[in-house]
Amino acid sequence: MKIGELATRADCDVQTVRYYEREGLLDAPERDASGYRAYADQHLARLQFVRHCRALDIPLADIRQLLAYARTPRQSCQDVNALLDEHIVRVQRQVQSLTALQTQLVALRQQCQGAAGGQDCAIIDAFMSAPGDHACACHPSDQGSLTRPIM
Repeated sequence: MKIGELATRADCDVQTVRYYEREGLLDAPERDASGYRAYADQHLARLQFVRHCRALDIPLADIRQLLAYARTPRQSCQDVNALLDEHIVRVQRQVQSLTALQTQLVALRQQCQGAAGGQDCAIIDAFMSAPGDHACACHPSDQGSLTRPIM
């Protein structure tokens, strides 16, 4: 199959296929007589594997490692489990960070009472005063925590 068909069957962009190929996540396909890439079913399976991993936010380096583990299927799952455990910790940190961000945004939103008519917007004022007045996700202070509400 040609690259367009591969991309369509994998529900992705042709540029995505080329990118994963450049990154070494997809093996280079054979070329047909006219020089077009000729992808096989194993390319589709690999591309779907990579896309599934990316949908789980697994970094490319870890996907490379998983592909290496897949080439030695008789090995213990211990290495795969360790890689996944590290990813779970990263995801937990992201969730904590996003929760702190949500707390800050809600506190910021609560500062605005919808006043109009010549009054300064409390949210814009808070953005203008950052980072001097408070800790926030983009300017954490040494004394403040990311979950401290904006004052």
